Amino acid sequence: MILRHRSLWAVICIFGFLGGYAFFLQSRLPGEDTLPGLSRRHGFRQNLDQQVLAAAAEELELLRRTQSLASEVAAVAKELQGRLQRAGADSGLGSGSGAGLAGTDKAKARGGLGSGGAHGGEQGPPIDTSTVEGKRAAVVAAARHAWRGYEAYAMGSDELQPLTRHGKDSFGGLGATVVDSLDTLWMMGLKEEFARARNWVANELSFNRSYDASVFETAIRVLGGMLTAHELSNDAIFLTRAEELGDILLLAYDTPTGIPYQTVNLRTRTARNPSWTQRSSILSELGTQQLEFMALSDKTGRAVFADKVEKVVQTLSDKFPNQALLPLFISPVTGRGTTDAVSLGAMGDSYYEYLLKVWIFKGKRAEDELYRAMWERAMDEMLDRLVYKNEASGLTYVAEIRNNRMVRHKMDHLACFVAGMLALGAHAGAVAGHKAAEFLEVAEELGETCWQMYDQMPTGLAPEWVEFREAGMVAGDGAHHNLLRPEALEAMFVLWRVTQKPKYPDCAWAMFQAFERHCKVADGYTGLRDVTVDPPARDNTMQSFWLAETLKYAWLIFSPRNVFDLDQYVLNTEAHPLRVLTRPLPRAGAKDRADNPREACFAAAGGISGTVHYP
Repeated sequence: MILRHRSLWAVICIFGFLGGYAFFLQSRLPGEDTLPGLSRRHGFRQNLDQQVLAAAAEELELLRRTQSLASEVAAVAKELQGRLQRAGADSGLGSGSGAGLAGTDKAKARGGLGSGGAHGGEQGPPIDTSTVEGKRAAVVAAARHAWRGYEAYAMGSDELQPLTRHGKDSFGGLGATVVDSLDTLWMMGLKEEFARARNWVANELSFNRSYDASVFETAIRVLGGMLTAHELSNDAIFLTRAEELGDILLLAYDTPTGIPYQTVNLRTRTARNPSWTQRSSILSELGTQQLEFMALSDKTGRAVFADKVEKVVQTLSDKFPNQALLPLFISPVTGRGTTDAVSLGAMGDSYYEYLLKVWIFKGKRAEDELYRAMWERAMDEMLDRLVYKNEASGLTYVAEIRNNRMVRHKMDHLACFVAGMLALGAHAGAVAGHKAAEFLEVAEELGETCWQMYDQMPTGLAPEWVEFREAGMVAGDGAHHNLLRPEALEAMFVLWRVTQKPKYPDCAWAMFQAFERHCKVADGYTGLRDVTVDPPARDNTMQSFWLAETLKYAWLIFSPRNVFDLDQYVLNTEAHPLRVLTRPLPRAGAKDRADNPREACFAAAGGISGTVHYP
């Protein structure tokens, strides 16, 4: 046994030396910062000094040979490690002794794709991820791991802090992760976890809190999550709690224009806008509650919810007859913009998403042409004013307009949803012919940009936003962090369903693997502070949308097409699926009708059925 230990350490030392030498050689190669015009993706400019190129090629070949030798040594080390672990198991030591884990932390030791994902170190059988089914199983394992960490240390809190094993309340203690995760747990077949989450919603969730709740965040996460849980399980408790919450959120719409305030105090039932917005409402927030309130009207038979949100869109149409890309801040008193800033990233994004999705959700009826027409005009204006191609990188991106009407060549990770939105619009028939082809072409170009946001970072994970400069795309100043966001995976999912090009699941799998490598810890997943360095520091927060959106999109990409039909469901901006309406919404003054839940069509994967049997 002692000789085996010595042999293993000798191999590891040799491997470390070769790896260090390879790194030294690589560091001597000409870099993008030292040779103007060098692009990692597109090669050297033709006018670079040929001697420099020759020297670089010679050193690169030496580097490749060194790395090849290092790989062979690594294979020998792996074999020796396996023999050592088997010998240890035979002698009663077990794999938990730490053999072969020198230089790694506990998270890396537990963080393989085959992990069962338990917070206590439970580990399931290895998963063969060479197949689509295996990839889907790996995503389910990740969801189980995330949920178990949350349930163990933060149940009822809005978010888990996995490094310190605590919960934190970012949304007033409404259990955002619980409610956000309901449909993910159901769709993935994690019915025991779903049942415990359901019982928390039924027995523990309280809206009697002295907290200024964001109407937008509460609507998309909590209201949307409960509506979809009701859609899938037919459990009446979800609709009862959703209606209770909807009545509270309605108070925000008591304004001169009907444009809602941003916050409602859950206990005092008073609504207001914060001072930092100069008492204005934010475009993405006032324009991203339509799906949830319309679904609530449909399920309860109460017209008031749909009436309130439809009035908002009509007001915007009336106040901005000649403007399709709207200002980020709008007064709920006058209905006028209080800024010139325009963005399809933060504070603007989902308003445009909902114009399209409401039209689809309501059945693409002639009576709802306003939504489709407003969306088409906005996309035309976006293509004319905000879509650029960076010459150095060849990448297409969506820029922003600052408050002084100057273009800022910056693209948020949030704006990656545009790729999926354009593809969905073309697929759904919101535009046709040449324009549909153009929209899909731009969607694919933006999808490539979103992939490069990941692929060009040392960690394989995207920053919060990127900037486009003369030399190409770079991580934005002050934006090196990653919050486990879903928008790029959302784009990959929609583009895959619409085009069936295999590069999209390939990209999605690479993204998922990068999350596994860098964000998975012993008790969940955490965001990163800087994606431009490897290894990166972690931020100690597992956002609720990690389970609600990011993992759900990854799972859907590797699921059969009949698991989720783009023509039968729309996903709200928090990825909660709502089935397309087959009947008109109730009208004001009409007699309330009994709720008649529609049958869910998530048939396929994991034995999911329309009825849940709680353990």
